[in-house]
Amino acid sequence: MEPLILEQTDRLPGIHFNKATGKFEIKGTSFPEDSRVFYGPVFDWLNKYEKDPNDFTLFAFKMDYFNSSSSLMILEMLHVLDRIFVAGKKVKVYWFYLSIDIDMLDAGKEYATMVSVPFTFEPIEEESELK
Repeated sequence: MEPLILEQTDRLPGIHFNKATGKFEIKGTSFPEDSRVFYGPVFDWLNKYEKDPNDFTLFAFKMDYFNSSSSLMILEMLHVLDRIFVAGKKVKVYWFYLSIDIDMLDAGKEYATMVSVPFTFEPIEEESELK
């Protein structure tokens, strides 16, 4: 399965999904003009991955901002991960947030209540670590 690499911009998150290396990361800022269009390839890739996932999937969110339409896309990603988890594979979400950004922490905690995948919340001191 080919990796999915979407480079980060000032409006779009960086997405690095690589089944072979086990790296699954979305980071940065997300406020695309049309979230469904931007995230379409992400869901195409994740839906293929769901059919033959790794035994263990470690998924990292390192977001510093996302708009409401991106929030729905994040939830849909988590639902894919949840289906993989419920099917018996190990899945863990790491939710990184700037230590002073309580809203981002709260968003992660809210997502964690909506799925059964275990979450770990990791504060980051430097904003550059989210980029």
